[in-house]
Amino acid sequence: MLPVLLDLKFIKIYTFGVFLMLGFLWASFVLWRNIRLTSHKEEEIFDGLFLSLLGGLFFGRLVYVLLNFKDFGFSLIKFILINGYPGVSIYGALLGTFGTLFIFFNAKKINFLEIIDYFITPFFIALVFGKLGSFFSGSEVGTTTRFFLKTKYFGFDGFRHLTPFYEALLFIVIAILAQKILLEIRKEKYFSGFLFYLSLWYFSLVYFLFDKLKVNHLYFFGYSLNRVVATTLLLTISVYFVYYFRSGILGFIKKYGQEISKKINFGSERKTSEGKS
Repeated sequence: MLPVLLDLKFIKIYTFGVFLMLGFLWASFVLWRNIRLTSHKEEEIFDGLFLSLLGGLFFGRLVYVLLNFKDFGFSLIKFILINGYPGVSIYGALLGTFGTLFIFFNAKKINFLEIIDYFITPFFIALVFGKLGSFFSGSEVGTTTRFFLKTKYFGFDGFRHLTPFYEALLFIVIAILAQKILLEIRKEKYFSGFLFYLSLWYFSLVYFLFDKLKVNHLYFFGYSLNRVVATTLLLTISVYFVYYFRSGILGFIKKYGQEISKKINFGSERKTSEGKS
């Protein structure tokens, strides 16, 4: 792992920071391209983006500090100095980011569910770079393993899972799909906000699946906070999707149920006729 990408003596360039910057630039470019498809003012959307980044950082840090209060206390210095006292809650950051966007867009009389879908592909692009940065810098460590895909982390014993790398690959998949779904939403094949809910569901699924392959969990009453929130979101959004698409699901089951029934009946009739002959 390579925490410091370049040491120029008078300044250190950190690997994770470089990946974050690359992710921000690419995500911003994709967001700009997406917004150009709409009638919204680009400067308003990017004002919301920059405010949401501040909101996400603040709430992500706040949740982390509150759940590790014994280590931070009421020290404002420790709260601010993330480099010296690292730690941000990913779900706290999501709450701060989307919450800030919701408040900002409502203040600007912009429908949140109509505009938020345009943020989803950039969001996952940023996550991909963030996860790759975590992997190459060694800031996010997997659990020990004997699996053939493994690596060593500085300061940790044994071979470890490539957990952030796996997550990055899955986020690449959803980033590609999200852009295609956005175009379908523009054709009104899906409702506004569909991509937002789907992204939360997918994000929670990834975090639920890989939570046990990580160390340094953030705990809430003895339970992994990420796993608790991921489970809650997965169940809630799954129920919502089942309810919303109930007619389509029932139609699908009915259609293919009838086809299977016909095949079974045809097979039974064929065996009967062969027995008689």
